Order: sequence, then C-alpha cells, then structure tokens
Amino acid sequence: MRKEYDFSKGERGKFYRANMKLNIPIYLDEEVSTFVDQIASKKGLDRSSVVNDLLRGNIKIAETME
Repeated sequence: MRKEYDFSKGERGKFYRANMKLNIPIYLDEEVSTFVDQIASKKGLDRSSVVNDLLRGNIKIAETME
C-alpha cells in the first residue's frame, strides 16, 4: 500500500445512481434453509419465492395485530 494516493483527478459520485436497487444477500440458519428447501421442492418453486411468500404472510399477520 502506498503512503499517499493522488485523488486530484477523482470524480465524486461517478458511479452513484439514485434509483439503483440493491439485492442484499440474506443468510438463513441451516434448519430454516432446510425447511424452505423442502417447501420449494414440494411446490416446484425457487427458494426466493418461498421465502417471500412466508414473509408476506408474516406481514399480513403483523398488520392485522396493529
């Protein structure tokens, strides 16, 4: 690593995109992952769809409790 770096030609915000949508990875515990995989294989869906469906169900429950 250098002692000094020259940023005089740098451009602030060059790669910034205001409407950029990030897909942040979510790490599941092993038992949860196994459960989701079992449901996904039974329904013929991918893991993301199963997790989204489960979370949507929890959102509905939480909204009705308010």
